[in-house]
Amino acid sequence: MKGVAVLFCVLSLVLGQGQIYSWDGTGETLAPDLINPCLTDQNSCGCCVMQRQKWQLEQYLNSSLNSLEDLLTSAQTTLRNIRENRVAFSVGLTDKRRCVGPVKMTAINVVYQSIFINIEEAYNSTTGVFTVPRSGVYNLALTVFSDAGSPGAPLAVCTSIRRNGVALAALKEIYDQDQEDQATAVILVELRVGDRVSVSLQPGCWLCDDQNHYNTFSGFLLYATV
Repeated sequence: MKGVAVLFCVLSLVLGQGQIYSWDGTGETLAPDLINPCLTDQNSCGCCVMQRQKWQLEQYLNSSLNSLEDLLTSAQTTLRNIRENRVAFSVGLTDKRRCVGPVKMTAINVVYQSIFINIEEAYNSTTGVFTVPRSGVYNLALTVFSDAGSPGAPLAVCTSIRRNGVALAALKEIYDQDQEDQATAVILVELRVGDRVSVSLQPGCWLCDDQNHYNTFSGFLLYATV
């Protein structure tokens, strides 16, 4: 009997009958799209159960699909933000043996000409200035090296990282007991769009470098701010 009831239910779905009978014997005519064949006979309850389970499965699948679409949208937004906020540069002083300085009267910008990476093209190898393209917290790193040229000759390393002409951090070594000296500074600083960051060489000091890149200047956006 159950098999017959299920068959009847399926046939009713396919044929789209317009007459429906309730279990108390009364009947009414419904529009074809409102007909539920499972109500035409009490023995068709198994069909009703299948329909209910089908509906529940559809609801679950639709909900899962919506959740996956939301996760995909969120991931795409995150990836787009990462791509849009990529800012980084790393440069060396020169690719061949060269010294900068000493300068006598006023400080000068150190122009790093060997570019390792320059995402967003924010570092200018002509002026030695990094112009901030996006506001945020930046990591800045400076390594300086100098060679006195011969034992006993005076050695002077004195530079500073500057933002809009104001020193953020300085490195200074004036010594005559060794031939070479090197120092490094790493800072985190909040910068705004348009800020100009550079390395300044102070009067009486000099830097020496070659293809080994002893003098480097680097920076990257750690995270953006509004």
